[in-house]
Amino acid sequence: MNLKDHIRSIQDYPKKGILFRDITTLIKNSEAFSETIDQIVEKSKKFKVDKIAAMESRGFVFASAVSYILKKPFILLRKKNKLPADTHSIDFKLEYGTATMEVHKDSIEKNDSVLLIDDLIATGGTAKAAAELIEISKGNVAGFIFVINLFDLNGSDNLIKKGYKVENLIEFHGH
Repeated sequence: MNLKDHIRSIQDYPKKGILFRDITTLIKNSEAFSETIDQIVEKSKKFKVDKIAAMESRGFVFASAVSYILKKPFILLRKKNKLPADTHSIDFKLEYGTATMEVHKDSIEKNDSVLLIDDLIATGGTAKAAAELIEISKGNVAGFIFVINLFDLNGSDNLIKKGYKVENLIEFHGH
């Protein structure tokens, strides 16, 4: 199955000049969604994994299913003030501004090997912040798996240059 066939592209969303890659068309198709999860699970075998983490919010869709299949704990990386207990947090830049990401302090133990899963990587700002948040928590980043890599925006390359392992299922131009 060609997963690219199940990604909708929307011009000028969320602002003019952006070509948005929409995963809702992939996840509403049970066969395409199942194939996506199977491919992520297969790619996860390349990593030593104690826990699975995902960035809010579309990453949750994929990572929770993978966590269930692999029988690994699932860690939520959320926007500021969305987690009720004590958190570690990190501020980072986005393409259109800044954001804060948080994780519960008791989610990651020292030397836990954490696999990060998300729907898409563009410039890599959110992924880099997620890795730093895992490391602030005294965990180790096992690597990243993305459903979509917007290869010409260099996010994956930037993560690899920092020494992280990166896998993706499909690639598109970012523009």
